[in-house]
Amino acid sequence: MPKRKYKIAVVQLNLNDVAENNLKKCISWVKDAAHKGAEVILLPELYSSHYFCQSEDVDNFALAEPLYSTSFIAFSELAKELGVVIIVPFFEKRMAGIYHNSAYIIDADGTEAGLYRKMHIPDDPHFYEKFYFTPGDLGFQAIKTQKGTVGTLICWDQWYPEAARITALKGAEVLFYPTAIGWHPKEKEQYGENQYGAWMNVMKGHAVANGVFVAAANRIGLEQYIEGTDGIQFWGASFIAGPQGEILAQASHDQEEILIAEVDLDLQENVRQNWPFFRDRRIDAFGDITKRAID
Repeated sequence: MPKRKYKIAVVQLNLNDVAENNLKKCISWVKDAAHKGAEVILLPELYSSHYFCQSEDVDNFALAEPLYSTSFIAFSELAKELGVVIIVPFFEKRMAGIYHNSAYIIDADGTEAGLYRKMHIPDDPHFYEKFYFTPGDLGFQAIKTQKGTVGTLICWDQWYPEAARITALKGAEVLFYPTAIGWHPKEKEQYGENQYGAWMNVMKGHAVANGVFVAAANRIGLEQYIEGTDGIQFWGASFIAGPQGEILAQASHDQEEILIAEVDLDLQENVRQNWPFFRDRRIDAFGDITKRAID
């Protein structure tokens, strides 16, 4: 019988370093999370480098790695050693000219349980991801692991209720969101609270609307590596929410931390029984959702 309860963790880190050092740091923090009882562990988006999408620079493609190379080898060995599931977001080189913002879901025996490629790709000032990433082509997935059935979506995917809904309908018990989001320093005073609040509220809404647990892992720190710019101040505030949007664990804006919370499938079932949103969906009337605009 599948486990009715298991512990998940999100790891919030400063990752403004070279790939080798970021890998060593993440391995250490994953070990710490596992020793604290976590069974499924989430790292932030693009864990192995600084957030290079602040500029459009072809030299940054050198940061990408082919499938099943450095990151997979290291975390596959670690997952098997610790007996945990690890969600590893990385910069994937699929072939010359095609790159993805991706995440391995590595099972507790070290095998690949799944691969997700970021579906929604932003293009905002200092978040120039369309220059680097081809939109994902693997769709929205619920991945069965030895610990539970999980769904992985990445950062900009956070804003789309359709992505959360499809992933939940496929059976995901938890929506994991590896993230790299922050403030433009000059905007923080005027817009920062509302931007951060919207980010949390939309994901808590996904938890409520779908009766799922939600876990978001962000990075922290000011990453200011381009001369003449203010950089991005990553706002941290990683969190885990329950199926009614309740906050089970919340990180600070500026400290490296591990958050751990329990996924309780009996609670999830009870919430869905009392708030039967899936039952009452009018799927016969939703055809227009596949249109770009209704005009």
